[in-house]
Amino acid sequence: MPKKNHIKSVLIIGSGPIIIGQACEFDYSGSQAARSLREEGIEVTLINSNPATIMTDSVTADNVYLRPLEKKYIREILEKHEIDAVLPTMGGQTALNLAIDCQEAGIWEDFGVEMIGVDVDAINLTEDRELFRQKMLELNVGVCTGRTAKSFLEGKEIAQEIGFPLVIRPSFTMGGTGGGFVHSQEDFEKALKRGLEMSPVHEVLVEQSILGWKEYELELLRDNIGNVIIICSIENFDPMGVHTGDSITVAPAQTLPDTVYQKMRDLAIKMMNGIGNFAGGCNVQFSVSPNDDEIIGIEINPRVSRSSALASKATGYPIAKIAAKLAIGYNLDELKNPITGTTSAFFEPALDYVIVKIPRWNFDKFKGADTELGLQMKAVGEVMGIGRTFQEALQKGCQSLEIKRNGIGADGKENTNQDEILYKLEHPSWDRLFAIWDAMKLGIAMRTVRKITKIDKWFLRQILDLVLVEKKISEFTVDTIPFELMREAKEKGFGDRQIAHTLGCLESEVFNKRYEEMGIKRQFKLVDTCAAEFEAKTPYFYSTFDSENESNTTKKKKIVVLGAGPNRIGQGIEFDYCCVHGVLASKEAGYETIMINCNPETVSTDPDVADKLYFEPVFWEHIYEIILHEKPEGVIVQLGGQTALKIAEKLTKYGIKILGTSYEALDLAEDRGSFSTLLKENNIPYPKFDVIETADEALDKAEDLGFPLLVRPSYVLGGQKMKIVINEEELEQHVVETLRDIPGNKVLLDHYLDGAIEAEADAICDGENVYIIGIMEHIEPAGIHSGDSYAVLPPYNLGDLVIEQIKEYTKKIAIALKTKGLLNIQFAIKDDKVYIIEANPRASRTVPFICKAYQEPYVNYATKVMLGKNKVTDFDFKPVKKGYAIKVPVFSFNKFPNVDKQLGPEMKSTGEAIYFIDNLKDEYFRDIYSRRNLYLSR
Repeated sequence: MPKKNHIKSVLIIGSGPIIIGQACEFDYSGSQAARSLREEGIEVTLINSNPATIMTDSVTADNVYLRPLEKKYIREILEKHEIDAVLPTMGGQTALNLAIDCQEAGIWEDFGVEMIGVDVDAINLTEDRELFRQKMLELNVGVCTGRTAKSFLEGKEIAQEIGFPLVIRPSFTMGGTGGGFVHSQEDFEKALKRGLEMSPVHEVLVEQSILGWKEYELELLRDNIGNVIIICSIENFDPMGVHTGDSITVAPAQTLPDTVYQKMRDLAIKMMNGIGNFAGGCNVQFSVSPNDDEIIGIEINPRVSRSSALASKATGYPIAKIAAKLAIGYNLDELKNPITGTTSAFFEPALDYVIVKIPRWNFDKFKGADTELGLQMKAVGEVMGIGRTFQEALQKGCQSLEIKRNGIGADGKENTNQDEILYKLEHPSWDRLFAIWDAMKLGIAMRTVRKITKIDKWFLRQILDLVLVEKKISEFTVDTIPFELMREAKEKGFGDRQIAHTLGCLESEVFNKRYEEMGIKRQFKLVDTCAAEFEAKTPYFYSTFDSENESNTTKKKKIVVLGAGPNRIGQGIEFDYCCVHGVLASKEAGYETIMINCNPETVSTDPDVADKLYFEPVFWEHIYEIILHEKPEGVIVQLGGQTALKIAEKLTKYGIKILGTSYEALDLAEDRGSFSTLLKENNIPYPKFDVIETADEALDKAEDLGFPLLVRPSYVLGGQKMKIVINEEELEQHVVETLRDIPGNKVLLDHYLDGAIEAEADAICDGENVYIIGIMEHIEPAGIHSGDSYAVLPPYNLGDLVIEQIKEYTKKIAIALKTKGLLNIQFAIKDDKVYIIEANPRASRTVPFICKAYQEPYVNYATKVMLGKNKVTDFDFKPVKKGYAIKVPVFSFNKFPNVDKQLGPEMKSTGEAIYFIDNLKDEYFRDIYSRRNLYLSR
């Protein structure tokens, strides 16, 4: 069936602020869907309250509404625009719940809006645990024994019938919210009460536990006439018991016998057809008994999900883009495969490589949190490694995580305490993968590791093999290591740093030995969805140690943009927004653009964005070999947060040009001593401070500086390890802890300006001219991290005198730092005097927010300044200034019920929303202003 011609305009509902369990994978799918519909000449209107995303940018849709995701705002849009259809499957659970609310309130019917790409009955069936169970039994699909409970009493009766261990799964929640395994009666009552509270319909499924079974997912697409394709199979490295969002996952499945896969495939299609007749994406989760291959259906998501983003990046098949086309009536055989541009979209991808996804956690931000992984998702982001083998992809994944590891092991950070290792194997947390390596290196039997973790033998053997390779390497020196062993180590994903650590030499010596002397170089391969059977048009590459290179270079002038790596607290999707705009601006300036990033959830790793995408770790060795291959004019580091910024020193050392602000200026801003000298020379006030390297020094300096003190390590993002201390005991304890956790770092002590107002400014500078894009005033007092503060643009009660000081100091600092590009400065204001807290000559968290509030493409302008294409004075700045925009921090404390919601200098929010008000009489503003001191802690 061709396109439904009556659909001329579509409303897409976004997923709102980023929370644990619902992250930027929906920014990616929403952006793809919008582009896909606009290709068809359809007018796209979008509602989403998240200012940090590309999805809410004017490049994505015709009409963008940055409004809270509520019924009244949907009604407001429908009154303004002639909307024919709504597509709610691209915004996660948030969008679906809102669409169903609107349907029940009769809003779609009142305005004659058709709901497309979704079958509400199918959603209700899959979200309602009891209906889903009954349907599976009807379809002859195996399910766990269990029933749903609508009350505490009913839950206790079911538990008595089935017996422990049990699983509790609340209905209509996402990311496993409120779910968990229960082993005893006393735990059960607490878990049941919590599950009933967390479910919006106050209903939970109580069922038998299949803890330790193997877990798989299939990603499917179906069109209007019933054609179904399996996009890819995904296997969980972790067995049942760990939420799939917290599991390491591998695609394609590695330990699935073909007979079981074929049976699973048939079941998935039967389940998808059994729940309703809709066109679009669907994710089906299965569990398989390790003893007899019995298959049980766990759940089905009849919409785009976290796994769809992963499957898209893993295969190169753009699921959301095709799902949007199916929603407006096309069938699979009428569409082209966007990767090859010639073959049909009605095909199943074939992979000649392996991908490994590893979640990224942030437990360090939630003191007292239960860090054990279970049914409720706790990860804040994820990375993906692509390799020719599982081992290579796994090592790349570990190198991408930004947790100061050089791979899965071989970096001197092993734990040798047997009791601790065994505990970590039994109680999965963020470091269980590393504990498996430690166990094998220590000589703990593989049978023991298997018995405790229930992880498949095949995976454990792969890790044991890596441990043995490391042992082999340790018998040589850099001069004597044989070619075959070096080649084997590189093919198995070992980084030069890991090999250097094992050989006891420098990373550069290993690089010279293998690259220059042995000629063991990375080759770049295409991600082409069809195992190279057809020529791919999309330049989407990964590196491996193979014989043939598939990335051909051109003679064009090129630039590299370094991405931000995995999402985490303090560095989220706002940097991805900046990277995408950096790429688009560089294209406009006539450059061939090259993107390097490893985050599968984001728009920057969409193969359609840059001229070339290298899906690789933002890790020195990988970046350097891409640069040697591509020979770019320079590299942009100031758009990818701290991840990209950390590479600046190495690039400078190796003579690679940094576009925009130089490494020396970036370093000067980070080095508190030099920066304060710069402030002193320019007559700019700053709080009294000192730099220390031991606890003794700290106690000496504290007398002069006076308490309270703000203690923080240099070179960190998101306020990591920052704390306000009020006496010597607290000071000593925190300094000792910081130096233990971040060895070799200097610690800054600042006199904390108690009761000060905090403000920040973002600016663009070309080295001579400065334009301030926005000044924001925080509602909470100084002492709460800027990422956790409500912030108002423009300021709401700073006098002219203060604003003038902010403007003057911003311009002076921008020029003194020789800034070329973006700059963010944070201020503390006390008694009408403005003090500088810090300056960051890079893109900041607030830049996308200001771009959206003032409707100006500031990152585009800043990039052209970095490239030397334009001066600041070349742009005609026309910000739309009406009322106030409030940046609203959003937290995920509900995932950690025993953590206090206390706020201080270390950032804890996972996302943000934007809220517009006309004036300060607005009730919303008055409410948050009245609570500004509520959560301030140290």
